[in-house]
Amino acid sequence: MQGSAVLQHERNACRPASLLHAVQAILAGLVVLVTANTLAADDHNWPNWRGPFLNGSASPHAQPPLTWSEGCAGSWKLDLPGEGSATPVVWNGRIFVLSAEQTDRKAERVPETHPDAKTNPPEHYYRFLVTAVDSHSGQLIWQKSVTEQVPHEGRHPTHTYAAGSPVTDGQRLYVSFGSRGIFCLSLDGDLLWQRDLGDMRTRYGWGEAVTPALSGDRLIINWDAEEGSFVTALDTRTGDELWRRSRPTEPTSWNTPLVVQSADRTLAVVNGTGRARAYDVSSGEVVWECGGQTTNAIPTPLAYQDLVVCMSGYRGSAAIGIPLDSVGDLTGSNQIRWKHSRGTPYVASPTAAGQHLFFTAGRSGLLTVLDLKTGATISERMRLDGIEDCYASPLAAAGHVFICSRNGTTVVIRDRPPFETVARNQLTGKLDASPVAVGSQLFLRSWSTLYGFSSAEQ
Repeated sequence: MQGSAVLQHERNACRPASLLHAVQAILAGLVVLVTANTLAADDHNWPNWRGPFLNGSASPHAQPPLTWSEGCAGSWKLDLPGEGSATPVVWNGRIFVLSAEQTDRKAERVPETHPDAKTNPPEHYYRFLVTAVDSHSGQLIWQKSVTEQVPHEGRHPTHTYAAGSPVTDGQRLYVSFGSRGIFCLSLDGDLLWQRDLGDMRTRYGWGEAVTPALSGDRLIINWDAEEGSFVTALDTRTGDELWRRSRPTEPTSWNTPLVVQSADRTLAVVNGTGRARAYDVSSGEVVWECGGQTTNAIPTPLAYQDLVVCMSGYRGSAAIGIPLDSVGDLTGSNQIRWKHSRGTPYVASPTAAGQHLFFTAGRSGLLTVLDLKTGATISERMRLDGIEDCYASPLAAAGHVFICSRNGTTVVIRDRPPFETVARNQLTGKLDASPVAVGSQLFLRSWSTLYGFSSAEQ
């Protein structure tokens, strides 16, 4: 079954960001991160959920609109089948987005509920879908169901069965539906391989969000669950497992590895409730580790120059600046560059804009800005009107930061003091996926709808 396309065009132009602000704010971002994925730094692509620099910032040439509305000039809207909260990726004019659609087919036998679960498994099969969309017109290019299964667990009411975001290297698309399987497709939708890593048992049956990370010919997958946690590397060409390392102290975490180049090796930095660890991508060896995170360490780490920032914010607050080229156990040592213990996020990941680190407290609209190099507080607990429950991670683009709320509101602020709000936009639907900016376009995804907005009329 294919989703129905609903395209709307009106004469109210979406307002573009200032070119001067774009150059000032994001040219500095060119030195923010040295990644192991050289294909990422492309003006026309958004290859993974954290963007071309793996830190939530867009290309320095991106000029997304600051204001928009459903139906403004240059915009489109596509209704998606089922539900999903995965962030889309963009490659060469194509958007790839995931969703899970309940079918009418009932299970012959409903999976048993685990005694610790607070949710119940569904009674119906779900169709797990990958959709390719033309980024300029919003027209459907192809749609493929990679599997139909009955999920073995329920999910939290604020969660979906399509929460892990895809990633692409420009040749293949790598898709994770977690316990339903890891899938590799061509960019034209042909299934190249698939891999079953087993069934996760998540905390209280709240559900999964397994997003892979790319490092050359390796796909790094973090599989933190209530039992049998591990991190693994799959061969991108075949799906064969190259190595696997147990994570016995890590319960369910819902975080994504950060792949980053250190002085002499490529690392996959994986956050966790017990501690953050940096794994050598070639072997799976733990190079360094650092304790101090809170329960449910969901936010993905990011890198700035020679520093990795690991953060968590449930039942406590922790942000730690760790030297990238560290070795061994750094917990409590003077090797840690800086710490911050207030107002860190529970679900959303932090975002870098130049030397500024932006994040919201818990799931609220209280914004904090730190100096990435020193950890010094620049602004703290600044209330963003309209942001009530924040799951999406911020986007930094063209001298501004875009912050979405589950109520459909997106607030746009300047990325420099005094960080004033310049726009507030409203759409229908839950905005759990992170915003994406490519060229003059901004893409937003609610559970059931994909939106495209442009600062230039098409």
